[in-house]
Amino acid sequence: MARHGESIGNVAWRVAETDQREEIDIGLRDPDVPLSETGRRQAKALGRWLASTPPDERPTVVYSSPYVRAAETARIALAQVGDVPIRYDERLRDRENGVLYALTWRGIAARFPDEVARKRLTGKFYYRPPGGESWADVALRLRSVLSEIQRDHPDGRVLVVAHDAVVVLTRYIVERLTEKEVLEIERTLVPNASLTLWARKDGELRLVTSNSTEHLDAADLPA
Repeated sequence: MARHGESIGNVAWRVAETDQREEIDIGLRDPDVPLSETGRRQAKALGRWLASTPPDERPTVVYSSPYVRAAETARIALAQVGDVPIRYDERLRDRENGVLYALTWRGIAARFPDEVARKRLTGKFYYRPPGGESWADVALRLRSVLSEIQRDHPDGRVLVVAHDAVVVLTRYIVERLTEKEVLEIERTLVPNASLTLWARKDGELRLVTSNSTEHLDAADLPA
């Protein structure tokens, strides 16, 4: 599973945090946010790594979030691998933040103090912002798509290109983690274009590596 490459939204968020702004200057729907130039280079580096693996280790099918930044990452990377089908599934989309979209923590605290208090009471995993999703909501739709992928490709090598929340919650599902365990994992950033790998052993998927950026380091790119 790969997180998408750096997006212009990631860049805008860093600028907003540095400048202590309340709002991220993006001007696009979340589904429409594209890759930055660095993100496109990261996607190419991911593709070079895939192309360098033995043929019997390359993905036989790719599933991608339909959000532009993920779809671009999948297309750019797979262009170097060959004829591998890409299937887009909305259940792999990023977590929806509802009314909190494009706000920094500073902006949320200033404009929605009641939501800050409600989140503190409910807890991060189950808190659902108005018009948005909780982490548990995302896990529910991921259980559905992951079950279908396993059913349709029981012996296949599947690459999923999606978002940081999807990567973290896939670990929650596959590794049967608790709420406490997944929130501890979530504290560590999932780098752009990083890889998290599982392999089947004794009939179950086992974590091989998480958040790997070796393919980006080799290409002298920022993670």
